[in-house]
Formats: sequence, structure tokens, C-alpha cells
Amino acid sequence: MIINVRGKHIEVTDALREYAEKRVGKLAKYFDDIEDIQVTLLVEKDRHRVEVTAHVNGIILRGEEQTSDMYSSIDLVVEKLEKQIEKYKTRLAKKVRGAAFNNLPVDLREEEIEVIRNKRFAVKPMDLDEAIMQMNLVGHSFYVFANADTEEINVVYKRKDGNFGLIEPER
Repeated sequence: MIINVRGKHIEVTDALREYAEKRVGKLAKYFDDIEDIQVTLLVEKDRHRVEVTAHVNGIILRGEEQTSDMYSSIDLVVEKLEKQIEKYKTRLAKKVRGAAFNNLPVDLREEEIEVIRNKRFAVKPMDLDEAIMQMNLVGHSFYVFANADTEEINVVYKRKDGNFGLIEPER
């Protein structure tokens, strides 16, 4: 397992790197083979944010937390990821179809999933600005559209901070 710790707007000290590697390394007890884990430490004004992305057998686990203390942020993001793993244990195990999971400390049943609505619509090529305008007009928090520049299906969404995000397929 490879744990990459990097900083943005912060110098990552040896103590901070060791702490992050130790705490994030706890996730290894849930999986036989974690490919790699990316830990990004960010400082923005007085907020210390930690973003963790783990690649496990083609599955991506992601967590993000921020507090006024970097060590607390690391602890909280690890707790969040552990809860996420426990919650989706059964669902992920079916997708992976193998012995990728060790025995988790909790036994959870998979929740019944029922699709209650199916919607079809024509996607018209448009630029990002028009997609954001359309999203705002329909009053949704996301909008699926055909990007006129790349000719691919994209999703624009409204973030909690009021800004917008764009999801594009990877080639």
C-alpha cells in the first residue's frame, strides 16, 4: 500500500506526515489490497482541510473534513471513511466479487434499493455557462448535458459552498 501525503499552502512536516500515514494506514485492516491512498492537506485562511482518496480494486473511497486543527481533521476524515466502508460493506463486496475484504468488525445488511422514477430526456449540445443557466432555470442541484466543446456527456452541479463543479468522463 502506498500512502502519498502532500500539502497545499502548507509545508508537510515529518511529524504531520507520519501521523497522517499512521491514521490513514488503519484503512488497510478493511481490505486485502489497497492500491494507493492520496492524502492532501490544505490550509485556507484558518481552516485545515484533509482530503483522502483511496483506490481499492477499481473502487474509489473519498472523504474530506476540515477543522481549525490539522490533526483533528485527519482523525475526522479517517472516522468518516471507516463509517463509509462499514455502511457499504455488503454492497461493495458484491461489486468486487472476491476476497478483497477482511472480516469487518460490524455485520451490516444491505439496504433494499428501489428506483421509484425513471426519466429520459434529450441532451442538446451546449457550453458550460448555458448548462449552469439551464440547471438554475429548472431548480435542480445538478444538470446533465452534452458538452459542445468536448462532445461528451458532462454533469454540472452546485456545491455546498455556492460554487459549481463539473464532472467529465475520463479517457
